Amino acid sequence: MFTRPARLSDKFVGPYANEQAATAANGGAYPPDMSVLVKARQGGADYIYSVLMGYEDPPSEITLDDGVYYNKYMPGNNIKMAKPLSAGAVEYADGTDASEEQMAKDVVTFLAWAAEPHLEARHKIGFRAIIYLFIITVLVYFSMKKLWSRIESKV
Repeated sequence: MFTRPARLSDKFVGPYANEQAATAANGGAYPPDMSVLVKARQGGADYIYSVLMGYEDPPSEITLDDGVYYNKYMPGNNIKMAKPLSAGAVEYADGTDASEEQMAKDVVTFLAWAAEPHLEARHKIGFRAIIYLFIITVLVYFSMKKLWSRIESKV
């Protein structure tokens, strides 16, 4: 297989070679592409944040199988993904406290960007297009006024 140094324009490579490898590595459940989930669900970023923060010990009346975890925000309150975040797992260069909440916000922000990496560029282009259209509208308006001012109105 041909390999080269990565470029900023490259697409993200999945962590698994194929669907079977992903299923085997995740306890028999195929993991969804979370960047797509951010856009696919209404409030997708909030949903992912809630799932990341929703891990708790199960209530005493609930028993879970091995490899299944309690999450209050998942349908059925169980999930096969182990709790992915733990306080202090990363070290921020600026000294920010590496709390679970902060890391969950960072993950969700990254996934939102990964879902639409060109969003900022499109916003800039859209703003320039609106300015251009406004200028053209003003020019057309004054041109129309000048042209129609030559016509005598007989009222």
